[in-house]
Amino acid sequence: MNFIEWIKQPWPWYVAGPLIGLTVPLLLLLGNKSFGISSSLRHVCAACLPAKIPFFSYDWKKEIWNLFFVAGVLMGGIAVALFLTSPAPVVVDERLVTELQQYGITNFESLVPADVFSWPQLFTVRGLLMMIGGGFLVGFGTRYAGGCTSGHAIMGLSNLQWPSLVATISFMAGGFIMANLILPYILKL
Repeated sequence: MNFIEWIKQPWPWYVAGPLIGLTVPLLLLLGNKSFGISSSLRHVCAACLPAKIPFFSYDWKKEIWNLFFVAGVLMGGIAVALFLTSPAPVVVDERLVTELQQYGITNFESLVPADVFSWPQLFTVRGLLMMIGGGFLVGFGTRYAGGCTSGHAIMGLSNLQWPSLVATISFMAGGFIMANLILPYILKL
């Protein structure tokens, strides 16, 4: 198996997990930095907004490494989309296909169903709730929790921070409630 074929395959948890976990001590040892994505938007705004808004008035240049990290994530995503996608259709468990067909979701040709996530669907009640409402709630929740899931669940828990434990438990509980109790009603719209 050549390198391209090898990298296209899903990595097992015992490889990917430790690689993600080792970023925490690496960041701490190399520069006393914290891992997380949500703060990068604040850094971009602080760099681009000339207004004297107190929230954006700090030395954002000390956090420029985070902007390079986000740029790398973006470029990595583009590289994967262009060069490493499989032409084979996405394999979805038959039980899930049967359940999703009850909600009118029948297109499983890509990673996200076009029956829910597409430009025409954006202008439906279901699309507005899921994409616009969901995006707002993620942004609000991230700010309210003082960080995102990666910041709390990876960095905060590894540093034994109590707020990160509370935030991670809340993220998981919210995800379970949403997926099992609220999402079925939204998908019926």
